[in-house]
Amino acid sequence: MKLYYSPGACSLAVHIVLREAGYPFDLERVDLAAKKTATGEDYNPINAKGYVPALKLDDGQVLTENAVILQYLADQRPAAGLAPPMGSMARYRLMEWLNFTASEIHKTLGALFNPSMTPEWKENQIALFGNRIDWLADRLAGQTWLMGEPFSIADAYLFTVLTWCPRFHIELGRWPVIQDYEARVAARPAVQAALRAEGLLQ
Repeated sequence: MKLYYSPGACSLAVHIVLREAGYPFDLERVDLAAKKTATGEDYNPINAKGYVPALKLDDGQVLTENAVILQYLADQRPAAGLAPPMGSMARYRLMEWLNFTASEIHKTLGALFNPSMTPEWKENQIALFGNRIDWLADRLAGQTWLMGEPFSIADAYLFTVLTWCPRFHIELGRWPVIQDYEARVAARPAVQAALRAEGLLQ
C-alpha cells in the first residue's frame, strides 16, 4: 500500500493507523498547491478531489476520505482491535465519533485555513469550536479514549485534527481533559513514529 499524505494534514490519522495495525506501506508526500507528489507525479489522476489522504491499495485501487480509509484498515486487521465488528452497536458508536470529528471538529477548524476568512468569521468558527470541545470534554471525563477502551481509529482522527490548534492560537489549557487526552495519544509509539516520519517531531 501507498499513503499519499501532506505533513500534519488529516492524512496523519491514516498514517497513525497504518502503524498501529502494523501494515507494510510506502509514503508519498504531496504538494497540495502544485498537485504534485514528491516523485514528480501528477496527483490529479490519483485523487481528482485534490486533497489527502489517498491510499493506493496493493491491487491498484485508490481509497479516499478519512473515515472510509480508517475503517477499511481496521477491518482488514481485526486483531489490532482498532474498530468493533461491523454491525455491532459499538461499531455504530465508533461511526458516530468519526462523523462528529469530521463534521464538527475537522470542518470547523479546517475552515480556518482559508486565507480569505474575515476576522468576524474566524471569531465565529473559534467560538463554535469551543462549544464542541466543551461537549467533548464532558464526554471524555473519566475515560481514556473516545470509546472508553481500547484506542480506536476515532482517536487517531480526533488527535490529528486537535494538533491544528496551535496554528490558530487556540489554547487547549482551558480544557485539561482534552489536553491530557491529546498527550496520551501523542505518547503512543505508533503516533510518535508517524509524527517523526512526517517531520513533525525531532
